[in-house]
Amino acid sequence: MSLYLRLAWRNVWRHRRRTIIVIIAIGFTMAMMMMYDGLMEGFQQGIAKNAIKVMGGNIQIHAIGYEAAEEEFPLIPVPDDQAVIAAALQQRQTTAASRRINVTGMTTNREGAFPVNIVGVEPVQEMIFSLVAQNVSAGRYLTPEDQDSVFIGQGLADAMQLSIGDRITLVGTAKHSQDRSRTMTVIGIYDVGMPEIEKGTVYISLAEAQSLYGMNGQSTEVLISLQELGQEGDVIKTLKKSLPNYEIVSWETTYPELIDIVGTKNKVMDIFSVIILGIAGIGILNMLLMAVYERTREIGVLAALGLRPAQISSMFLLEGSMIGLVGLVAGVILGLALNFWLSKVGIDYSSYTDFSEYTALITDRIYSTMGLSKLIQRSVTVFIISILAAFIPAREAAQNEPAESLHYV
Repeated sequence: MSLYLRLAWRNVWRHRRRTIIVIIAIGFTMAMMMMYDGLMEGFQQGIAKNAIKVMGGNIQIHAIGYEAAEEEFPLIPVPDDQAVIAAALQQRQTTAASRRINVTGMTTNREGAFPVNIVGVEPVQEMIFSLVAQNVSAGRYLTPEDQDSVFIGQGLADAMQLSIGDRITLVGTAKHSQDRSRTMTVIGIYDVGMPEIEKGTVYISLAEAQSLYGMNGQSTEVLISLQELGQEGDVIKTLKKSLPNYEIVSWETTYPELIDIVGTKNKVMDIFSVIILGIAGIGILNMLLMAVYERTREIGVLAALGLRPAQISSMFLLEGSMIGLVGLVAGVILGLALNFWLSKVGIDYSSYTDFSEYTALITDRIYSTMGLSKLIQRSVTVFIISILAAFIPAREAAQNEPAESLHYV
Protein backbone atom coordinates (compact mmCIF):
# COMPACT_ATOMS: atom_id res chain seq x y z
CA MET A 1 0.00 0.00 0.00
CA SER A 2 2.85 2.39 0.80
CA LEU A 3 4.11 1.94 -2.77
CA TYR A 4 0.77 3.01 -4.18
CA LEU A 5 0.72 6.03 -1.88
CA ARG A 6 4.20 7.10 -2.95
CA LEU A 7 3.36 6.67 -6.63
CA ALA A 8 0.08 8.55 -6.26
CA TRP A 9 1.74 11.41 -4.37
CA ARG A 10 4.46 11.68 -7.03
CA ASN A 11 1.93 11.68 -9.84
CA VAL A 12 -0.17 14.38 -8.15
CA TRP A 13 2.74 16.82 -8.47
CA ARG A 14 3.81 15.88 -11.98
CA HIS A 15 1.94 18.90 -13.32
CA ARG A 16 2.43 21.24 -10.42
CA ARG A 17 0.63 24.26 -11.82
CA ARG A 18 -2.45 22.24 -12.81
CA THR A 19 -2.58 20.57 -9.38
CA ILE A 20 -2.19 23.88 -7.53
CA ILE A 21 -5.07 25.44 -9.51
CA VAL A 22 -7.40 22.57 -8.55
CA ILE A 23 -6.24 22.67 -4.90
CA ILE A 24 -6.84 26.43 -4.78
CA ALA A 25 -10.36 25.94 -6.17
CA ILE A 26 -11.20 23.29 -3.56
CA GLY A 27 -9.49 25.15 -0.72
CA PHE A 28 -11.13 28.47 -1.55
CA THR A 29 -14.57 26.85 -1.73
CA MET A 30 -14.04 25.13 1.62
CA ALA A 31 -12.81 28.36 3.20
CA MET A 32 -15.82 30.29 1.88
CA MET A 33 -18.19 27.67 3.28
CA MET A 34 -16.52 27.90 6.69
CA MET A 35 -16.63 31.68 6.57
CA TYR A 36 -20.31 31.56 5.66
CA ASP A 37 -21.02 29.14 8.53
CA GLY A 38 -19.17 31.40 10.96
CA LEU A 39 -20.95 34.53 9.76
CA MET A 40 -24.37 32.87 9.84
CA GLU A 41 -23.79 31.65 13.39
CA GLY A 42 -22.72 35.16 14.38
CA PHE A 43 -25.69 36.60 12.51
CA GLN A 44 -28.06 34.18 14.23
CA GLN A 45 -26.64 34.99 17.64
CA GLY A 46 -26.85 38.72 16.94
CA ILE A 47 -30.50 38.52 15.91
CA ALA A 48 -31.56 36.02 18.57
CA LYS A 49 -29.75 37.88 21.36
CA ASN A 50 -31.69 41.05 20.57
CA ALA A 51 -34.93 39.29 19.62
CA ILE A 52 -35.25 37.68 23.01
CA LYS A 53 -34.68 41.09 24.59
CA VAL A 54 -37.70 42.31 22.66
CA MET A 55 -39.95 39.27 23.00
CA GLY A 56 -39.33 37.91 26.44
CA GLY A 57 -36.01 36.69 27.80
CA ASN A 58 -33.86 33.59 27.35
CA ILE A 59 -36.05 31.37 29.54
CA GLN A 60 -39.77 31.42 30.40
CA ILE A 61 -41.32 29.71 33.42
CA HIS A 62 -45.04 28.94 33.64
CA ALA A 63 -47.41 26.90 35.74
CA ILE A 64 -48.07 23.29 34.79
CA GLY A 65 -50.68 23.19 32.02
CA TYR A 66 -49.86 26.59 30.56
CA GLU A 67 -48.47 25.28 27.25
CA ALA A 68 -51.33 22.79 26.83
CA ALA A 69 -54.08 25.38 27.39
CA GLU A 70 -56.41 26.03 24.47
CA GLU A 71 -56.19 29.83 24.62
CA GLU A 72 -53.02 31.61 23.48
CA PHE A 73 -52.22 33.36 26.77
CA PRO A 74 -54.12 31.57 29.53
CA LEU A 75 -54.42 33.38 32.85
CA ILE A 76 -52.91 30.52 34.83
CA PRO A 77 -50.93 32.01 37.74
CA VAL A 78 -47.38 30.87 38.45
CA PRO A 79 -47.42 29.31 41.95
CA ASP A 80 -45.25 31.28 44.39
CA ASP A 81 -43.70 33.40 41.65
CA GLN A 82 -41.47 35.20 44.15
CA ALA A 83 -39.79 31.89 45.02
CA VAL A 84 -39.29 31.29 41.28
CA ILE A 85 -37.65 34.72 40.97
CA ALA A 86 -35.37 33.92 43.91
CA ALA A 87 -34.35 30.57 42.38
CA ALA A 88 -33.63 32.23 39.04
CA LEU A 89 -31.47 34.95 40.58
CA GLN A 90 -29.36 32.31 42.34
CA GLN A 91 -28.03 31.16 38.95
CA ARG A 92 -24.69 32.80 38.17
CA GLN A 93 -25.66 33.16 34.49
CA THR A 94 -28.78 35.22 35.31
CA THR A 95 -28.68 38.97 34.73
CA ALA A 96 -32.34 39.66 35.52
CA ALA A 97 -35.63 37.95 36.33
CA SER A 98 -39.04 39.53 35.90
CA ARG A 99 -42.71 38.67 36.30
CA ARG A 100 -45.30 39.25 33.58
CA ILE A 101 -48.97 38.88 32.78
CA ASN A 102 -49.81 38.21 29.13
CA VAL A 103 -53.33 38.74 27.82
CA THR A 104 -54.80 38.61 24.33
CA GLY A 105 -56.89 41.69 23.71
CA MET A 106 -57.81 44.59 21.50
CA THR A 107 -57.20 48.32 21.42
CA THR A 108 -59.71 50.78 19.95
CA ASN A 109 -60.08 54.45 19.12
CA ARG A 110 -61.71 56.48 16.36
CA GLU A 111 -59.36 54.89 13.79
CA GLY A 112 -60.73 51.43 14.49
CA ALA A 113 -59.95 48.28 16.47
CA PHE A 114 -56.62 46.44 16.42
CA PRO A 115 -55.77 43.06 17.97
CA VAL A 116 -52.89 43.27 20.44
CA ASN A 117 -51.07 41.32 23.11
CA ILE A 118 -51.35 43.19 26.39
CA VAL A 119 -48.28 42.64 28.55
CA GLY A 120 -48.12 43.61 32.21
CA VAL A 121 -44.49 44.12 33.22
CA GLU A 122 -42.32 45.02 36.19
CA PRO A 123 -40.76 48.21 34.75
CA VAL A 124 -37.67 48.36 36.98
CA GLN A 125 -36.62 44.75 36.29
CA GLU A 126 -37.46 44.93 32.57
CA MET A 127 -35.35 48.04 32.11
CA ILE A 128 -32.24 45.90 32.75
CA PHE A 129 -32.61 43.76 29.61
CA SER A 130 -35.61 44.85 27.52
CA LEU A 131 -34.85 46.57 24.20
CA VAL A 132 -38.42 47.83 24.23
CA ALA A 133 -37.74 49.73 27.45
CA GLN A 134 -34.40 50.97 26.10
CA ASN A 135 -35.76 52.27 22.77
CA VAL A 136 -38.25 54.97 23.75
CA SER A 137 -38.85 57.22 20.75
CA ALA A 138 -41.37 59.53 22.41
CA GLY A 139 -42.60 60.14 25.97
CA ARG A 140 -41.28 57.82 28.69
CA TYR A 141 -41.23 54.23 29.84
CA LEU A 142 -43.54 52.82 32.50
CA THR A 143 -43.04 53.06 36.24
CA PRO A 144 -44.40 50.61 38.87
CA GLU A 145 -46.90 53.23 40.06
CA ASP A 146 -48.43 53.96 36.66
CA GLN A 147 -52.21 53.59 36.54
CA ASP A 148 -54.34 53.87 33.40
CA SER A 149 -51.12 54.29 31.40
CA VAL A 150 -50.06 52.36 28.33
CA PHE A 151 -46.72 52.08 26.50
CA ILE A 152 -47.18 51.36 22.78
CA GLY A 153 -45.09 50.67 19.68
CA GLN A 154 -44.41 53.04 16.80
CA GLY A 155 -46.22 50.68 14.43
CA LEU A 156 -49.44 50.92 16.47
CA ALA A 157 -49.02 54.68 16.91
CA ASP A 158 -48.84 55.09 13.13
CA ALA A 159 -51.81 52.80 12.48
CA MET A 160 -54.02 54.50 15.07
CA GLN A 161 -52.56 58.01 14.56
CA LEU A 162 -51.61 58.27 18.20
CA SER A 163 -49.26 60.59 20.02
CA ILE A 164 -48.27 61.13 23.66
CA GLY A 165 -51.27 62.02 25.82
CA ASP A 166 -53.88 60.44 23.54
CA ARG A 167 -56.43 58.05 25.02
CA ILE A 168 -57.18 54.51 23.79
CA THR A 169 -59.39 51.73 25.12
CA LEU A 170 -57.81 48.37 25.97
CA VAL A 171 -60.03 45.29 26.05
CA GLY A 172 -58.69 42.02 27.44
CA THR A 173 -60.06 38.76 28.79
CA ALA A 174 -59.82 38.34 32.55
CA LYS A 175 -60.33 35.17 34.57
CA HIS A 176 -63.50 33.21 33.89
CA SER A 177 -63.49 34.55 30.29
CA GLN A 178 -64.81 37.96 31.32
CA ASP A 179 -63.91 40.87 29.04
CA ARG A 180 -62.44 43.82 30.92
CA SER A 181 -61.89 47.21 29.27
CA ARG A 182 -60.23 50.40 30.40
CA THR A 183 -59.43 53.69 28.71
CA MET A 184 -55.76 54.54 29.13
CA THR A 185 -53.38 57.35 28.31
CA VAL A 186 -50.44 56.81 25.96
CA ILE A 187 -47.39 57.80 28.02
CA GLY A 188 -44.65 56.46 25.77
CA ILE A 189 -43.87 55.05 22.32
CA TYR A 190 -41.11 52.55 21.56
CA ASP A 191 -39.41 51.90 18.23
CA VAL A 192 -37.32 48.73 17.69
CA GLY A 193 -37.59 48.70 13.89
CA MET A 194 -40.11 45.83 13.86
CA PRO A 195 -43.50 47.32 12.81
CA GLU A 196 -45.50 44.09 13.17
CA ILE A 197 -44.35 43.55 16.75
CA GLU A 198 -44.75 47.26 17.53
CA LYS A 199 -48.28 47.14 16.13
CA GLY A 200 -49.25 44.01 18.02
CA THR A 201 -47.79 44.46 21.53
CA VAL A 202 -48.62 47.06 24.20
CA TYR A 203 -47.32 47.27 27.76
CA ILE A 204 -48.87 48.28 31.05
CA SER A 205 -47.52 48.02 34.59
CA LEU A 206 -47.81 44.64 36.31
CA ALA A 207 -49.84 46.19 39.14
CA GLU A 208 -52.32 47.61 36.61
CA ALA A 209 -52.62 44.23 34.86
CA GLN A 210 -53.16 42.43 38.17
CA SER A 211 -55.94 44.84 39.08
CA LEU A 212 -57.55 44.84 35.64
CA TYR A 213 -57.55 41.07 35.07
CA GLY A 214 -58.19 39.82 38.58
CA MET A 215 -54.77 38.30 39.25
CA ASN A 216 -54.48 39.63 42.84
CA GLY A 217 -50.70 39.99 43.11
CA GLN A 218 -49.99 37.03 40.82
CA SER A 219 -48.32 36.63 37.43
CA THR A 220 -48.61 34.19 34.52
CA GLU A 221 -44.96 34.11 33.52
CA VAL A 222 -41.46 34.58 34.89
CA LEU A 223 -38.79 35.67 32.42
CA ILE A 224 -35.09 35.05 32.91
CA SER A 225 -32.42 37.00 31.05
CA LEU A 226 -28.98 35.36 30.81
CA GLN A 227 -25.47 36.69 30.22
CA GLU A 228 -24.91 34.80 26.97
CA LEU A 229 -26.91 32.97 24.35
CA GLY A 230 -26.42 29.22 24.64
CA GLN A 231 -26.49 29.08 28.45
CA GLU A 232 -30.17 28.12 28.48
CA GLY A 233 -29.64 24.35 28.62
CA ASP A 234 -27.48 24.38 31.75
CA VAL A 235 -29.72 26.86 33.56
CA ILE A 236 -32.92 24.96 32.71
CA LYS A 237 -31.36 21.70 33.87
CA THR A 238 -30.45 23.28 37.21
CA LEU A 239 -33.80 25.03 37.65
CA LYS A 240 -35.77 21.85 37.00
CA LYS A 241 -34.12 20.32 40.05
CA SER A 242 -35.16 23.18 42.34
CA LEU A 243 -38.47 23.91 40.55
CA PRO A 244 -39.84 20.48 39.57
CA ASN A 245 -43.50 21.50 39.35
CA TYR A 246 -43.16 24.18 36.70
CA GLU A 247 -42.96 24.35 32.90
CA ILE A 248 -39.52 25.73 32.00
CA VAL A 249 -38.72 26.42 28.34
CA SER A 250 -36.09 28.35 26.39
CA TRP A 251 -36.57 30.97 23.68
CA GLU A 252 -35.90 28.27 21.04
CA THR A 253 -39.17 26.59 22.04
CA THR A 254 -41.12 29.81 22.50
CA TYR A 255 -39.93 31.55 19.30
CA PRO A 256 -39.15 28.75 16.78
CA GLU A 257 -39.57 31.16 13.86
CA LEU A 258 -36.14 32.63 14.65
CA ILE A 259 -34.51 29.23 14.15
CA ASP A 260 -36.56 28.60 10.98
CA ILE A 261 -35.40 31.83 9.32
CA VAL A 262 -31.71 31.08 9.75
CA GLY A 263 -32.23 27.37 9.04
CA THR A 264 -33.72 28.17 5.63
CA LYS A 265 -30.68 30.26 4.73
CA ASN A 266 -28.37 27.44 5.79
CA LYS A 267 -30.19 24.89 3.60
CA VAL A 268 -29.85 27.16 0.58
CA MET A 269 -26.13 27.55 1.27
CA ASP A 270 -25.71 23.77 1.66
CA ILE A 271 -27.13 23.23 -1.83
CA PHE A 272 -25.10 26.08 -3.29
CA SER A 273 -21.86 24.82 -1.73
CA VAL A 274 -22.34 21.32 -3.19
CA ILE A 275 -22.79 22.88 -6.65
CA ILE A 276 -19.58 24.93 -6.25
CA LEU A 277 -17.69 21.86 -5.02
CA GLY A 278 -19.04 19.92 -7.98
CA ILE A 279 -17.46 22.51 -10.27
CA ALA A 280 -14.16 22.09 -8.40
CA GLY A 281 -14.60 18.32 -8.77
CA ILE A 282 -14.81 18.76 -12.54
CA GLY A 283 -11.30 20.21 -12.28
CA ILE A 284 -10.10 16.98 -10.66
CA LEU A 285 -11.94 14.93 -13.29
CA ASN A 286 -10.35 16.91 -16.12
CA MET A 287 -6.87 16.77 -14.63
CA LEU A 288 -6.93 13.02 -14.03
CA LEU A 289 -8.45 12.27 -17.44
CA MET A 290 -5.62 14.20 -19.03
CA ALA A 291 -3.20 12.22 -16.86
CA VAL A 292 -4.70 8.94 -18.11
CA TYR A 293 -4.13 9.92 -21.75
CA GLU A 294 -0.68 11.35 -21.07
CA ARG A 295 0.39 8.27 -19.15
CA THR A 296 -1.15 5.62 -21.40
CA ARG A 297 2.18 3.91 -22.07
CA GLU A 298 3.08 4.07 -18.37
CA ILE A 299 -0.24 2.41 -17.53
CA GLY A 300 0.57 -0.29 -20.09
CA VAL A 301 3.97 -0.90 -18.48
CA LEU A 302 2.37 -1.18 -15.04
CA ALA A 303 -0.16 -3.67 -16.42
CA ALA A 304 2.60 -5.65 -18.13
CA LEU A 305 4.48 -5.82 -14.83
CA GLY A 306 1.49 -7.58 -13.29
CA LEU A 307 -0.66 -4.80 -11.80
CA ARG A 308 -4.30 -5.77 -12.01
CA PRO A 309 -6.94 -3.29 -13.33
CA ALA A 310 -8.26 -2.80 -9.80
CA GLN A 311 -4.80 -1.81 -8.57
CA ILE A 312 -4.31 0.67 -11.42
CA SER A 313 -7.71 2.25 -10.78
CA SER A 314 -6.93 2.41 -7.05
CA MET A 315 -3.85 4.49 -7.82
CA PHE A 316 -5.91 7.09 -9.68
CA LEU A 317 -8.51 7.11 -6.92
CA LEU A 318 -5.69 7.76 -4.46
CA GLU A 319 -4.51 10.67 -6.57
CA GLY A 320 -7.97 12.22 -6.58
CA SER A 321 -8.31 11.65 -2.84
CA MET A 322 -4.92 13.25 -2.17
CA ILE A 323 -5.79 16.33 -4.21
CA GLY A 324 -9.08 16.65 -2.33
CA LEU A 325 -7.37 16.13 1.02
CA VAL A 326 -4.69 18.75 0.36
CA GLY A 327 -7.34 21.21 -0.84
CA LEU A 328 -9.44 20.39 2.22
CA VAL A 329 -6.59 21.05 4.68
CA ALA A 330 -5.68 24.29 2.89
CA GLY A 331 -9.32 25.39 2.97
CA VAL A 332 -9.74 24.64 6.67
CA ILE A 333 -6.61 26.62 7.55
CA LEU A 334 -7.75 29.57 5.42
CA GLY A 335 -11.31 29.36 6.78
CA LEU A 336 -10.12 29.37 10.40
CA ALA A 337 -7.87 32.35 9.70
CA LEU A 338 -10.70 34.32 8.06
CA ASN A 339 -13.18 33.52 10.83
CA PHE A 340 -10.67 34.40 13.55
CA TRP A 341 -10.12 37.77 11.90
CA LEU A 342 -13.88 38.39 11.48
CA SER A 343 -14.49 37.38 15.10
CA LYS A 344 -12.25 40.28 16.13
CA VAL A 345 -13.15 43.05 13.67
CA GLY A 346 -16.74 42.04 12.79
CA ILE A 347 -18.80 43.30 9.85
CA ASP A 348 -20.76 46.55 9.93
CA TYR A 349 -24.37 45.50 9.30
CA SER A 350 -26.06 48.82 10.00
CA SER A 351 -26.63 49.54 6.29
CA TYR A 352 -28.70 46.35 5.85
CA THR A 353 -31.05 46.58 8.83
CA ASP A 354 -34.01 47.54 6.63
CA PHE A 355 -33.99 44.22 4.72
CA SER A 356 -36.45 42.56 7.14
CA GLU A 357 -37.88 42.95 10.60
CA TYR A 358 -35.40 40.54 12.12
CA THR A 359 -32.36 42.18 10.53
CA ALA A 360 -33.53 45.43 12.13
CA LEU A 361 -32.42 43.88 15.41
CA ILE A 362 -28.77 44.03 14.27
CA THR A 363 -27.94 47.50 15.50
CA ASP A 364 -24.19 47.60 14.92
CA ARG A 365 -21.72 44.86 13.89
CA ILE A 366 -21.93 41.10 13.68
CA TYR A 367 -18.99 38.97 14.75
CA SER A 368 -18.20 35.61 13.21
CA THR A 369 -17.73 32.38 15.11
CA MET A 370 -15.00 29.91 14.08
CA GLY A 371 -17.52 28.09 11.85
CA LEU A 372 -16.83 24.63 13.27
CA SER A 373 -20.44 23.47 13.66
CA LYS A 374 -20.55 21.94 10.15
CA LEU A 375 -16.85 21.27 9.67
CA ILE A 376 -17.21 17.47 9.57
CA GLN A 377 -20.16 17.64 7.18
CA ARG A 378 -18.31 20.03 4.86
CA SER A 379 -15.10 17.98 4.98
CA VAL A 380 -16.87 14.73 4.16
CA THR A 381 -18.64 16.42 1.24
CA VAL A 382 -15.33 17.69 -0.17
CA PHE A 383 -13.68 14.30 0.20
CA ILE A 384 -16.56 12.38 -1.40
CA ILE A 385 -16.71 14.76 -4.37
CA SER A 386 -12.94 14.37 -4.85
CA ILE A 387 -13.26 10.57 -4.95
CA LEU A 388 -16.27 10.67 -7.27
CA ALA A 389 -14.43 13.02 -9.61
CA ALA A 390 -11.54 10.53 -9.80
CA PHE A 391 -13.81 7.55 -10.44
CA ILE A 392 -14.23 8.00 -14.23
CA PRO A 393 -10.46 8.50 -14.90
CA ALA A 394 -9.69 5.49 -12.66
CA ARG A 395 -12.16 3.36 -14.58
CA GLU A 396 -10.71 4.59 -17.89
CA ALA A 397 -7.19 3.67 -16.79
CA ALA A 398 -8.24 0.22 -15.60
CA GLN A 399 -9.87 -0.62 -18.96
CA ASN A 400 -6.75 0.08 -21.05
CA GLU A 401 -5.38 -3.00 -22.80
CA PRO A 402 -1.66 -3.45 -21.96
CA ALA A 403 -0.65 -4.31 -25.56
CA GLU A 404 -2.43 -1.28 -27.04
CA SER A 405 -1.11 0.99 -24.30
CA LEU A 406 2.52 -0.04 -24.90
CA HIS A 407 2.21 0.91 -28.59
CA TYR A 408 0.44 4.21 -27.81
CA VAL A 409 2.23 7.27 -29.22
